[in-house]
Amino acid sequence: MSCRRQKELFMANTAVARNNIESNTETVETFNPATGELLKKFKPHSKKEAEAIIESSHQAFLKWRQTSISERTEIIRKIGQEIERSKDELAKMMSQQMGKSIKESEGEIDLCVEICKYTADNGPALLESETRPLSQGGEGEIVYQPTGVILAMQPWNFPLYQVVRYSIPNLLAGNTTVLKHAEIVWGTAQKIHEIYEKAGLPQDVFSVAYVGGKVADELISHPRVKGVTFTGSAEVGKLIAEEAGKHLKKSLLELGGSDPYIILDDADLDLAVKTCVTGRISNAGQICIGAKRFIVAENLYDEFKDRFVKAMSQVSYGDPMDRNNDMGPMSSESARNNLHKQVQESIKKGAKCLTGGELPNGKGYFYPATVLENVKPGSPAYDEELFGPVAVLFKAKDEKEALKIANDHEYGLGGGVFSKDIERAKRVAMEIETGMVNINGYALSQPNMPFGGVKNSGYGREHGGFGLREFVNIKSILKPN
Repeated sequence: MSCRRQKELFMANTAVARNNIESNTETVETFNPATGELLKKFKPHSKKEAEAIIESSHQAFLKWRQTSISERTEIIRKIGQEIERSKDELAKMMSQQMGKSIKESEGEIDLCVEICKYTADNGPALLESETRPLSQGGEGEIVYQPTGVILAMQPWNFPLYQVVRYSIPNLLAGNTTVLKHAEIVWGTAQKIHEIYEKAGLPQDVFSVAYVGGKVADELISHPRVKGVTFTGSAEVGKLIAEEAGKHLKKSLLELGGSDPYIILDDADLDLAVKTCVTGRISNAGQICIGAKRFIVAENLYDEFKDRFVKAMSQVSYGDPMDRNNDMGPMSSESARNNLHKQVQESIKKGAKCLTGGELPNGKGYFYPATVLENVKPGSPAYDEELFGPVAVLFKAKDEKEALKIANDHEYGLGGGVFSKDIERAKRVAMEIETGMVNINGYALSQPNMPFGGVKNSGYGREHGGFGLREFVNIKSILKPN
């Protein structure tokens, strides 16, 4: 098959996968993945309506960019306060729409409040102009100016956080934004829009286009769109980057991950087992920076395996509103079926399933915590991202082999190292080809630390102030004597 034909088939399949609304343009139905019950129906925007939203966003930008940094900062603070006030409603909404456990929904909201506060406290200083002496004499000034409408395409797995992460720094920088959210969490998108404007954000500075992926892709070429940020799969990310590049528009991509966690021969096994289980089942394993591949020193492998498998076999799943459950359901039937297909295909290619790996009976799209070993290159569990509660174990005879296994993957988002020797752990962490590494722990995003990856995990950085300068014009003004 020719490369061109492969690409055509891939794009066609991607369009089908991404756009459950393209075949039914009148309504979009959203369902509770724990019960299958209908939650809400939405009427999507047409392409023409979406283009009008882009135009309104541009008109809002012409005014928003003139507001002072202090005024924008105050609104960002109020957005954080409104999010906190809406915590109970938001948490229930997210858990019902995509299956996240209520405890994790509440934690996601707390993180978003932190992001708003951190951005308000630290962002203005990063947008202040800088002066530098010129070599020929005189003075140069560096200014950071907003560029315009930023088009954002965000996924369902963190319905609030993904939006807050990109939008808050861009709004503070003076840009406006149009959000295309995943269809299954359009209800959350509506609520976010309401919260932002209730906090004082002017109309059309933050907007939501209720469209599918096909229309969203077509909006990239709109002359009012000045930048594109996308979180999702590497396959779709490449198409987004290609379209943005075709029109010379900057893009920021946060794509997949298959994070390696290396357990060195001097690791604290109690800590390692507990942390690795948490890192694998968080959000029912539907997290790009989840701990996914566990590379264990040969002398610890059998003990780690026994303890890890026992802990994973005891992970409970069920109603996400029940705080006693460790996991809720996966986001959709198709997501669960795809994960199970990857597991079964890997087993056919030689992998051994140590626990889990079977579809449970009953309502809801639940999948048990699963552990695989003896995974070989060429199988999905080795080459692909397992976006669900499935862990893969590897045995390594030494550090060199552990790093070889860790880096033998297309993704490079996050990772981890366990060792009682912190300097040793740091040295190993420096050799892991990812954008982020945890030492003796598992942490999600931190508002004051950059977030992003390398290789097929994308490019660009958010958090820690870095997102403030992703979509601004860094302009030099030269003032000679």
